Amino acid sequence: MSEQTSSKNYSFQAEVAQLLHLVTHSLYSNPEIFLRELVSNASDACDKLRFEGINHPEFYENDPDLRVRLILDQDNRTITISDNGIGLTAQEAIDNLGTIAKSGTKDFMSKLTGDQKSDAHLIGQFGVGFYSGFIVADKIVVESRRAGVSEDQAVRWISGGTGDFEVQEITKASRGTDIILHLREDASDYLASYKVKQIVNKYSDHISLPIQMQKEVWQEEEVAEGEEPKGGQYVKTDEWESINSASALWTRSKSDVTDEQYVEFYKNLTHAFDEPLVWSHNRVEGNTEYTQLLYIPSKAPQDIFTRDAKAGIKLYVKRVFIMDDADNLIPNYLRFVQGVVDSADLPLNVSRELLQESRDVKLIREGNARRVLTVLDGLAKSEDEKDQAKFKQFFAEFGSVLKEGLGEDAANKERILKLLRFATSTNDEISTSLAAYKERMKEGQKAIYYVTADSLNAAKNSPQLELFKKKGIEVILMADRVDEWAMNFVHEFDGIAMQSIAKGAVDLGDLQDADEKKALEQAQEQFKPIIEKLTDALKDKTKDVRVTTRLVDSPACLVTSEGELSPQLVRMLKQAGQAIPDVKPTLEINPEHPLVKKLEETGQFDDLANIIFDQAVIAEGGLPEDPAAYVKRINSLLIK
Repeated sequence: MSEQTSSKNYSFQAEVAQLLHLVTHSLYSNPEIFLRELVSNASDACDKLRFEGINHPEFYENDPDLRVRLILDQDNRTITISDNGIGLTAQEAIDNLGTIAKSGTKDFMSKLTGDQKSDAHLIGQFGVGFYSGFIVADKIVVESRRAGVSEDQAVRWISGGTGDFEVQEITKASRGTDIILHLREDASDYLASYKVKQIVNKYSDHISLPIQMQKEVWQEEEVAEGEEPKGGQYVKTDEWESINSASALWTRSKSDVTDEQYVEFYKNLTHAFDEPLVWSHNRVEGNTEYTQLLYIPSKAPQDIFTRDAKAGIKLYVKRVFIMDDADNLIPNYLRFVQGVVDSADLPLNVSRELLQESRDVKLIREGNARRVLTVLDGLAKSEDEKDQAKFKQFFAEFGSVLKEGLGEDAANKERILKLLRFATSTNDEISTSLAAYKERMKEGQKAIYYVTADSLNAAKNSPQLELFKKKGIEVILMADRVDEWAMNFVHEFDGIAMQSIAKGAVDLGDLQDADEKKALEQAQEQFKPIIEKLTDALKDKTKDVRVTTRLVDSPACLVTSEGELSPQLVRMLKQAGQAIPDVKPTLEINPEHPLVKKLEETGQFDDLANIIFDQAVIAEGGLPEDPAAYVKRINSLLIK
C-alpha cells in the first residue's frame, strides 16, 4: 500500500521520446521480450542490494530473502513486477527512467535504421530495456523506496509513453520497486498465468533468486441440493511459489545446461537480441579457484574502438554479485568479451582499487585471456564449415581489436599472431594466416614481407610493391589503423623475420641476381651528381636521397629507417593530438624512370625535385606539406 503526498510533471529527454515512439510502433519483433527485460532489471536491483548490504546490513530491514514477484490482476488488466532489491530515490527515478543512461544517445539515435533486427540490437547495447514495457502497456506506474530511507521518502513514477512523465512523493512500507504495467487490449495473453510461466522458463530460468507467483489451487464449486454442477475454478492463495529453478547458470554442470539456455542467459546478461558467436564455461582450480562463463558476441558494439570502453565481465564472489564491467578481469584487447566470473577467493568487500593490486585477479585475467584465445584457436583450426564461418565473422568484427594484444600481451603474442588473417598482393580476401604465407614463400626467401597503408587499395597500389610483383614475391597487405603500431612489437614469426618493405634499403638476398646488384652499383655512380643536387634541393624535407631497384613504374618512393616512425604512424599520432619528434623520410628514386632522367635536362630542377617528392608523399597516402605550391609547380611545368 502507498500514499501520495505531492506530484510534479517532467518532460522526457528528446532521445527517450523518439525511442518510445519506436517501441510503441512494434520495434521489438518479439513482444514477450518485455518480461525478460523487466525481470532482469529486478534481479539486478537485488544483486545491488546484496553488494551494498555487505557494508550496510541494515538495508535488509526485516526482509532478508531477496526475490522477484509477478502479480497478475485480470480485473484491472495489470502485471506487476515486484522486487525487494535496492530501490530508487525520487531523483534516481527522474534520472534513470526519463533519460537514456548510457552516454552517446545522439549517436545511438542516428544509427537507428528502422530495421527491427538491427535496431533491437542497438537498443540492447544502450541499456534501455525498461522502455520495452511499452510494447504491451499503454501506461506504466513505478513505485519504489530505496533501501535505507524512511517509508515516507518513496516515489511513484507514471507515464503513458508519450512526451512526459509524472513523479509523486509517496509513502511505501516495503523496500524495493513495483513496476505496474497497464496492458493494452491486444496484450491480454499476458494475464494468463500459464503464459507468464512459459516466458519465465524460457528466458529467466537461470536467474539465481526465486521468481515467484501466487500459488493457484483448484476450488470445487459448491452445489446446492438439486442443482447441476458447472465446474470449479483456479483460486489464488496467499502462498507464493517459485516458477524458476533459481540456480545461477554458471554454477551448474556443463552437461546440465543446454545450448538454448546458454544463449538465453547471454541475452539476459547483455540485453542483446542476437545470439553469441561462441562461449566457454569452465571451473578453474589451482592457485586460485573461480568459475568462468565467457561469451564472444557475434557483433561488435558501437564503442568497440573506444579504448576506455568498459569490459563486459560481471564479477561475483561466492555467488554474491560484486560489480558490472570488471575491467581488470580481461585484457583490454579482449574488451569485447562478455560473461561472468565467480571467484571463491576474493573478499566480498573487494573494490575496483583492490582489483588492480590483487594477485588473484591477475591470475583470473591471465586465465580468461588464455581461455578466449584457446576458443578462437579451436575455431580457426576446425575443419567444420560452421566453425570456419564463425571464425571469419569473428575476425571481421574484432580482428582489429585483437591486434592490440601484440603490444599489450607479450606472454600471448605468438598465439595472437597465429590467429591473425591478412590480404596479400596475390589475394584480396582477408584470409591468409602467417603460417599459410610461410608455406608459400619462394625458395631462397629469408623474410615475411609486409606493407602497411591507410586502406587496402592504398596498400595494393603502393610503389614499394613494384619490384616484389615483378619477381612474383607475395607481400602481406596491412590496412588497419592499428597495424603500423602493432608491428613495432613483432620482429619474427616462427623463426622467420618480419620485414616491412617500406623500411630500410631493399635487400632480397638470394632472390636478387648478380646483374641487378651490378646495375644498382652502376646507377649509384652514374647518378651521384643528381643525388647530390636532389639532397640539397630537398634538405628541408628528406634526410637522405638514394637510388633504388625496388621501383619499376614509379619515379620515387619514401622509406624510413628501421626503428623510425613511418609517415603513416606520424599522421595517426598527429591526428590524435600527440607531440612527435621531427621525422624526415628517405627519398628513393628510380633511375630508369623518364621523369628522373629528365632531371638532368630541366631548367627547373628544384621545382621538378619537389614535385617528385610530393608525388611520393601522395602515393603513400599523405598530402603535400604545401598543396598550393605543389599545384603551382605542376601548372608551371605543364605550360612549358
